[in-house]
Amino acid sequence: MLKFRQLSIGLTAAALLFSWSAASLAQKIALNPGHPERYVVVKGDTLWDISARFLRDPWLWPEVWQANPQIANPHLIYPGDTITLEIRNGKPVLRLQRGRKVVKLSPRIRKQPLSQAIPTIDPESIRHFLNQARVVSEEELKTAPYVLGGVEKRLLTGSPGEKIYARGISAGGAIRYGVYRVGETYRNPKDKKEILGHEVVRVADAVMDRGGDPATLRLLDVKREIRAGDRLLPVAEDMASAPYYLPHPPESSMKGHIISIFDGVSMVGQYQGVVLDLGRREGIEPGHVLAVYQSNGEMKDPVTGKMVRLPDERAGILLVFRTFDKVSYALLMQSTRPIHLMDTVRAP
Repeated sequence: MLKFRQLSIGLTAAALLFSWSAASLAQKIALNPGHPERYVVVKGDTLWDISARFLRDPWLWPEVWQANPQIANPHLIYPGDTITLEIRNGKPVLRLQRGRKVVKLSPRIRKQPLSQAIPTIDPESIRHFLNQARVVSEEELKTAPYVLGGVEKRLLTGSPGEKIYARGISAGGAIRYGVYRVGETYRNPKDKKEILGHEVVRVADAVMDRGGDPATLRLLDVKREIRAGDRLLPVAEDMASAPYYLPHPPESSMKGHIISIFDGVSMVGQYQGVVLDLGRREGIEPGHVLAVYQSNGEMKDPVTGKMVRLPDERAGILLVFRTFDKVSYALLMQSTRPIHLMDTVRAP
C-alpha cells in the first residue's frame, strides 16, 4: 500500500477557487429536487456523490463552498461531519458542522492524513490508471531501454526474483524500473499522421542487478509475464492512491474528442474511463470538467426542402484525472445517453 502524504490545505486551494469562480458566478446553482436539508458524511462517500445529493450539477459545488466562508476548502470533509443546506439571498449555501460545534475552516495550513479525508471520486475507479498505465511520446518509446530476454533464455518470464537482460540502459541511469507493455497508439483524429502518444501498461517492477550491455535486472512485483521487447521506464514518483481534485472548467474554450475507451468497449458507462485528444499543450489539467456533446444529425426543412444540421446535444460530464503532453485520462461522471468514441468534448 502506498503511504499517503499529509495534506497541506489552505491558501493555495482557496486561491484556486477564487481564480475561476468569479467567471461563472452568474451561473445559477440549481438544487437537486430531492435534496436533503442535512447529511452526515460516512466512510466511502465522495465529494462528488455528496454534492449530487444537493446540486443538480455536482461539479459546481466549489461555488457553493466558496460562497460560505466557513468551508474554505472542501477537501477538509471527514466521516462524521454534517453538511447542512441553507438558502441565503436566494442562493444555496452549505455549512459544515463537526461534532456539536460549527467549525470555521479558515484558509490556513492544516495537516491531515489523506486517508481520513473523503476523496473527490472513488479511488478504485481510476487506481489502475494512476499507478499502472501512462502515455509516452513517440521519441520516449523509441529511446526507452527494452527487455532482451530472461537469463534462462526463455522468451517469456515473470517470477519475482528472476533475472532478465535488458539493452539501452545508460551508465549512471536509474536503479529501479517499471517494465511496460506497449499498448494502443493514439492518433490525432484530424490528422492520422500525428501520433499523440503510446499507452504503456506496467507489467512488473525491476531493480538493477548489474550494469552493462546487456544489463541484468532482478524482477520484483510481477503482474503478468514479461516479454522480449517490453520497455523499461524509470519508476516515477508514485501518484496518490486516493484522488483529490478541485473540479473546475477550463479557463479557455477548447474542443476535443473521445479517442479511446478503457477496456476496449465501444460505449462508455458511468464511472468508466476515456482518453481525450486534449493534453497539457492545450492547457488541460487534472480537475477540469468537460461536457460531452453528440451530433444530432440533420433534418429536412419543410419550407426550403434543404437539409439543416441540428445543434449538438449534451450527453454527459467528464472529470479529467490525469494529463499527458497531448492526451488526457478522464472519468465519465454523469450521462443522459450512451457515450461513444469520437463524441465531442468542450467546456460545460
